[in-house]
Amino acid sequence: MADYQYDVIFVGSGHANWHAAVTLRQAGKRVAVVEEDLVAGTCTNYGCNAKILLDGPAAVLNQVHAYQKEDIITGDLKINWPDLMKYKHHVIDPLHVHLAQMFNAAGIDLLKGHGHLADAHTVHVAGKEYSSEYLVLGTGQRPAKLNIPGKTYLHDSRDFLSLPELPAHITFIGAGIVSLEFADLARIAGAEVTVIEFAERPLRAYYDQYVDKVINVLKDAGIDFHFKEAVDSVQALEQGYLVRTASGLTVETDYVVDATGRVPNVEDLGLDEVGVSYNRRGIEVDNHLRTSQKNIFASGDVLDKQIPRLTPTATFESNYIAAQILGLDAGAINYPVVPSIVFTLPRLAETGVTVAEAEADAAQYRVERITYGRNMLFQTKNEPEAELTIIIDSKNKLVGAAIYGDDAPDLINILSLIINQHLSAEELSQMIFAFPSASIGVLSLIMAAMRK
Repeated sequence: MADYQYDVIFVGSGHANWHAAVTLRQAGKRVAVVEEDLVAGTCTNYGCNAKILLDGPAAVLNQVHAYQKEDIITGDLKINWPDLMKYKHHVIDPLHVHLAQMFNAAGIDLLKGHGHLADAHTVHVAGKEYSSEYLVLGTGQRPAKLNIPGKTYLHDSRDFLSLPELPAHITFIGAGIVSLEFADLARIAGAEVTVIEFAERPLRAYYDQYVDKVINVLKDAGIDFHFKEAVDSVQALEQGYLVRTASGLTVETDYVVDATGRVPNVEDLGLDEVGVSYNRRGIEVDNHLRTSQKNIFASGDVLDKQIPRLTPTATFESNYIAAQILGLDAGAINYPVVPSIVFTLPRLAETGVTVAEAEADAAQYRVERITYGRNMLFQTKNEPEAELTIIIDSKNKLVGAAIYGDDAPDLINILSLIINQHLSAEELSQMIFAFPSASIGVLSLIMAAMRK
């Protein structure tokens, strides 16, 4: 057996890697993590954590508005963006330091610099070479950037999440999850917002009726949407910028966010030299997350995969790889249903079998619509439009759900648990849930639908 310096070297320190690194080190393995940016990756430093922190005050104002419509709460509240950003830095900025300290305490070596594969067992970092029996690639994705005149004026999600002052008018190019979440946040914080999208409609992966409801709410709130428009240039003006589309649409704005997608970080990793297969969607792996070099695994958003690229799926993959290396799990990876959420206000969420899939196979599934908001105003905090569409299979088991409403994030987690555990209405009825939460009301309605 070759005498390697490490048992496992991880390239990248985000959720796709660090969970496995800690598990393997606790099992006595010699572990190193390579990182050229902040420890803990995009989600912790430049993505999910910052997003949900900034979303907090917006969610509060949204709930206040629900009561203002009934004259229950009066007065004008607004977000102080500079102070919110200071708070974000206070909370988020130390996180990478804490994880680095955790690595050090656990005995995990942190190798700072860009990792480049010299061969299937060697990583070159900052002028030195490190050898390992196994390598794990979890290099994630980065924001895509339009190749158009004026592209230097475009900002990405990382820029938006660190804006010291909120511009008076922001234009978002793209109408995906990131764009809509940030557009709604900016709108609630007081900015004028324009969204320009190349496709005919947004969020194709989500239930179209609920997507339409969200877009209509955002339109009524003042967001200006333009679909079937291709941005072809951004021009600097004396003050601000002029965004122009191929059809001739022009928008004067103070800030432009390119939210047209993300691309995998596969460049300059040495993949071609070592013979690790990849394509424009990411690194290719088998059903054990092994690359074309069997001692090299890949995990997280850098994978070419159909499963949603989310922090929880990256964590799941990381834990799976640790079990593979330790010999605790010889089977192929088997993903549970994966809940996904759009943090607009109101929220969108989905899990399991989709409404479109169910409607295409009426012999196997039935679709039930539950307008829980109308019946549960005391539980939903005056959100009458909240509703749920569930998919029930031929055995009367819950197999999918789509939710429109502010409580969607917590509800979708509960429903995903029910689906993954194959719980029946009878089994759910033997459990006691806290009352009068929104979840117990929804579960009561779901159990009734499952018994039909």
